[in-house]
Amino acid sequence: MNNKIVEFIIWAQKNGWDIVEKSSLQFNLDHSIISRYKEIPHDYLDFLSRIEKCVAPNEMTWFICENEFNNRSDIAFKWNEYELLSLEAAMDDDSWRAEITTWWNNYMPIVMSVDGGYSFYAIDVTNDKGAIVRGYEPEFEEVEKVSNTLEEFFDLMMSSAIEGNSKS
Repeated sequence: MNNKIVEFIIWAQKNGWDIVEKSSLQFNLDHSIISRYKEIPHDYLDFLSRIEKCVAPNEMTWFICENEFNNRSDIAFKWNEYELLSLEAAMDDDSWRAEITTWWNNYMPIVMSVDGGYSFYAIDVTNDKGAIVRGYEPEFEEVEKVSNTLEEFFDLMMSSAIEGNSKS
């Protein structure tokens, strides 16, 4: 297992996150996820194979895990909720809808938040593979890069340099 994942799990547990580790290392992502995101970085797959649930203490920020991707979660938001909101805003503008879908095909959401507004973190699976970006409402598809790798992202969370680590 990736040592940074272990370090993050320990940190999250010590900081009040609701984190549930899987009893086995097996996982099965829905075919629609695998076919949409053909090159999911191995470190994120490693994380998904180890973690069943990872929710911030204030319950307003959470990692999207296997159950969310497979639509078997009790979380009110779908794993692609922000994409769905953007598509709803595009209404009948087929060109805009196509742009939105294409954008989300390149960025796999990994963390969602409703803390102070809707925001997310996603992994770039196409252009800058493995980089983590952050997007906010109302223009979810206008993002800023926050790290080059998932390991760097975990470091930023553990050092309080980015959102998601409060004990609210």
